[in-house]
Amino acid sequence: MDTILTLTLNAAIDLGTSVDLVIPERKLRCALPRRDPGGGGINVARVAHRLGVDVCALYLAGGFTGDRVQRMLEEEGVPQRRIPIGGTTRENVIVWENSSGQLYRFGMPGPQVTREEWVRCLLEVESYEPAPTYLVASGSVPPGVPADFYARLAEIARDRNARLIVDTSGEALAEALRVGVFLVKPNMREFEELAGRQLADEYAQKAAACKLIDDGAAEVVVVSLGAAGALLAVASDAHYVRSPIVRQRSRVGAGDSMVGGIVTGLVRGMAIEDAVRYGVAAGAAAVMTDGTELCHPHDVEHLYEEISGPERT
Repeated sequence: MDTILTLTLNAAIDLGTSVDLVIPERKLRCALPRRDPGGGGINVARVAHRLGVDVCALYLAGGFTGDRVQRMLEEEGVPQRRIPIGGTTRENVIVWENSSGQLYRFGMPGPQVTREEWVRCLLEVESYEPAPTYLVASGSVPPGVPADFYARLAEIARDRNARLIVDTSGEALAEALRVGVFLVKPNMREFEELAGRQLADEYAQKAAACKLIDDGAAEVVVVSLGAAGALLAVASDAHYVRSPIVRQRSRVGAGDSMVGGIVTGLVRGMAIEDAVRYGVAAGAAAVMTDGTELCHPHDVEHLYEEISGPERT
């Protein structure tokens, strides 16, 4: 049986609320907040679990907020392995401004992580049984974790014959790609950082994605494009998967939902093209939900049926 293991170095509680108008130096009366367990890999695991595949969330967490993350995952029934840390897990704040429809996202850096704590993450992945078919490393790198952490993880994945999916940014992403991964999912800003230049048209975007594959950085490149869908590149082809048009309520968690949809599709035996279509559907479904809520399975299935075949331009 295919197994998914997700890894989250910088877990969080995502607190979402709304206010009529954001005004400096005035006490703002906010709506009743909603709290969800967060951090890239945790969200991917939550989505995959909702979509009905076997998954386990491995994550670092500490303090009262870390305890709360653990309880919330237990309440959702998401299988998990928590690695306790001395620091206190962060809490992010997401504020919806009713008057403008604008979303304000305040992401905290996370606690300082010791060498012993991040090394334990690697040891847990090395010893996890059964060896996962898919290992999803998603999210930011907290203080104290070296920039080459995901590169070390890529080496472990290669030794264990696990397909590594990476969704992060900056130096941590670049280091992982130097070793090589199965699938990488940057957004356009992260993709242009990797390329070292602006990618103003579809030709430039496809060429940059194909170069990552030719260089051995990844077998599959999926660039998330927000409401436009995604660019998919494999060794033999690069094309766009267009997203269905939906009513946008919140973009929070859309990228994680996309990754969760992709890995769910792969576990179900879908071809990579169909799995990415399924991921695009999951991302669009997340946009339809309020605040920090992730995608709903019935929306994912409905939108997946709406998406047409690949557009090759």
